[in-house]
Amino acid sequence: MQKKRWRKVSIVRKMLTFAIAAIALMALLYVHVEFPASEVTKLPDKLPTQHEFSSQKLSRERSWIQELAPPHLPKAPLAARKLDVASRNGSLEKLWKPPPNRDHVPCVAASPLYTLPPESRGYLLVHANGGLNQMRAGICDMVAVARIINATLVIPELDKRSFWQDSSNFSDVFDEDHFINSLKNDVNVVKKLPKELASATKAVKHFRSWSGVDYYEEEIARLWDEYQIIRAAKSDSRLANNNLPPDIQKLRCRACYEALRFAPKIEAMGKMLVDRMRSYGPYIALHLRFEKDMLAFSGCTHDLSPEEADELKAIRENTTWWKVKEIDPIEQRSKGYCPLTPREVGLFLSGLGFPSNTPIYIAAGEIYGGDSHMSDMLLRYPLLMNKEKLASIEELEPFVNHASQLAALDYIVSVESDIFIPTYSGNMARAVEGHRRFLGHRKTISPDRQDLLSTHAIFSIF
Repeated sequence: MQKKRWRKVSIVRKMLTFAIAAIALMALLYVHVEFPASEVTKLPDKLPTQHEFSSQKLSRERSWIQELAPPHLPKAPLAARKLDVASRNGSLEKLWKPPPNRDHVPCVAASPLYTLPPESRGYLLVHANGGLNQMRAGICDMVAVARIINATLVIPELDKRSFWQDSSNFSDVFDEDHFINSLKNDVNVVKKLPKELASATKAVKHFRSWSGVDYYEEEIARLWDEYQIIRAAKSDSRLANNNLPPDIQKLRCRACYEALRFAPKIEAMGKMLVDRMRSYGPYIALHLRFEKDMLAFSGCTHDLSPEEADELKAIRENTTWWKVKEIDPIEQRSKGYCPLTPREVGLFLSGLGFPSNTPIYIAAGEIYGGDSHMSDMLLRYPLLMNKEKLASIEELEPFVNHASQLAALDYIVSVESDIFIPTYSGNMARAVEGHRRFLGHRKTISPDRQDLLSTHAIFSIF
């Protein structure tokens, strides 16, 4: 019996020995590898404050296009990582690459049949209405109208009664002397009426919208028989877009892209903002049309609180020159008539493949609701910048309380951006996109709002 017992003990010992050996072998084969701290991707430097900018200029060579990876996750093998980085860099290069011009070039030179301006029959006074870009388009149309009716154009009066209550004069926003000299072979332009005509009777007219040459040559030019001064009560949308003589169309382009240069102080400030954006590398200019006036006018209330929706409705009802008062916000949104919200813009950019450290310039006024509506996008894209972040209070002080001048700064930074993305197809979006095409088909990405707000995202790239 005792021998049998010792035999059983011996078998159990052997089994334990084998088990211990197996455990030891597995321990030897298992190796835990930690990655060096130097391999963990660092977050991008934070945006300098206004006063720290000059001392914290970021290097142009800094690699900013690599997508951030959470540092606590293990990395893929080196070969796989290289392949993934190459693939992402290739996709990013395609995203930033400007579109081909398809042999389309600016065509603004007058034809051989174009002559110097004929003898003036009288003076054309113009009240330019709307915001900056609506006024720009209207002024260019009035230059063409002055040519058609043989008028001397008096420097236009800018809108001081609109929603923005801007007191700026033409010379505060545009280079007045350059405007006059640039058009000397097209239209006679003067800064003010002659003193002897200051009290003369004026023919005040609301020119018919989208009118052609025949309307101006026959109906408006006939007023010269009785008046020396014709006053255009409004300037926007007064001239047809199509079926005009080529030289008139070319004149509109020359007025818009060559004659209407911003005032020197605006040009200088705009260039400085562009240079500061460039210090972060290629950048997107985002026309984020999520401002109080836009939302009130359009009746769009998605993602807003009931209190905010009521405030916007009250603004619309109390703005007498806005004709439509009752608006169904759900219907507006379903038809694509609403701007994208900041949260939707963040999702859109992520869906396109832009990494989270992409520099983005917000070309807009005060975003309605401030941080409460911007927080989600800021988490996705921390390098969100605007005039107030790029410039000091002292640098911006000359432009404060002048909406047209501040909008001009946004216009310059948007035109010079690597990619322009408007969230709503309004006056600025169309003006900037057209100017970028004129300068060489710079890239614009226009979201299809109606499709984005339904089941899937479709966008057009020009």
